[in-house]
Amino acid sequence: MPESLSIYIHIPFCNTRCGYCAFNTYTDLAQLIPAYARAVCIELAYAASSCPARPVHTIYFGGGTPSLLAPEQFEPIMRQLHDAFALADDIEISLEANPDDLSAGYLSELRALGFNRVSIGMQSANPRILQLFDRQHGRQAVNNAVRSARAAGFDNLNLDVIFGSPGESLADWQQTVAAAVAYAPEHISMYGLELKGGTSLRAQVDAGTLPRPDDDLFADMYEYAADYLAQRGYGQYEISNWRLPAHECRHNLQYWRNLDYIGIGAGAHGFANGARYSTITAPGRYIAALDKAGQDRRTFPLTPAVAKHRAVSAVDDLYETLMMSLRLTREGISRARFQARFGADITDMFAQPCHKLAALGLLRIEAERVRLSDSGRLLSNFVIREFVEAIPQTATSLAAAN
Repeated sequence: MPESLSIYIHIPFCNTRCGYCAFNTYTDLAQLIPAYARAVCIELAYAASSCPARPVHTIYFGGGTPSLLAPEQFEPIMRQLHDAFALADDIEISLEANPDDLSAGYLSELRALGFNRVSIGMQSANPRILQLFDRQHGRQAVNNAVRSARAAGFDNLNLDVIFGSPGESLADWQQTVAAAVAYAPEHISMYGLELKGGTSLRAQVDAGTLPRPDDDLFADMYEYAADYLAQRGYGQYEISNWRLPAHECRHNLQYWRNLDYIGIGAGAHGFANGARYSTITAPGRYIAALDKAGQDRRTFPLTPAVAKHRAVSAVDDLYETLMMSLRLTREGISRARFQARFGADITDMFAQPCHKLAALGLLRIEAERVRLSDSGRLLSNFVIREFVEAIPQTATSLAAAN
């Protein structure tokens, strides 16, 4: 049975740019949306034409703001997906959305097209923080979005929230956590704010007009949320993600397990057939590349929209597997999958860091897996660095084995 494949489709359009956002998004190109939707269909056809027969078990529309597309623009994309790929009967099809885009009628049409999971960008329950983030919605929009999603038949909802913003208190964060849980979503993603270069928030913090977030308070917020959610039935399965039983985001598990996925759309990234790649970032250039591609065929998973690609070496594959799999707080690194992929047990290949980190109480070595301990969650960067620094010692033998 061939391994299942995932598809990520990037929608780079937004009405406004959030203060924390460093993604490939554009606020002044909405006029390109119809042509962009057609280009996505063309790229999907190219990707499918060279794709081995593998079932697709997740599709994720991310952004940007995918909920800016109308149902009539999603319809041909969904039809192309069904026509070109072998979609699993229990496929997970997710949509990232802003709360104020989600009317009951809109969601009903998307549900009829096959979407069965919605990820709503709540971000905070605090009006001051939403304003700081340059978000355009308020609490009532989230109320309406959740109610509309339930009315439309969605029984798999995620709420995204962010903690650790400049000036945010523990009480502010407690209010947001309580509000998110009160909506009873099946999944909650809680991300610590990253002040990435090129963002409005980073510029304000660097200029001293906003306070720099406090690391100790950041840790207190994380621990509070983890305890609060656990007491209410949400199990943590990844450093930033919690879910009710059997509601893990299957698409994101594909990334964290370092398994193959196709990236479609302007600025999308993909990993399949031993290659990592990214597509043309500018939507206009992306559309033009596909319009003029003709019968150009490339080796799977590359398409005429791909701008950069590289073969993944055995050492790179090892590094990426460690980086991503250690984020899975319950599953961690499967010892059986690691052995099958790299030809050795992880506790043999990385004996020194495994022993050191287990002795420090940061790593749990179990019969089937190696994973972070509860204490290791807050020090995951340190744990991962210990493994990464040991990679050069394994590189020669790994390269020889491959």
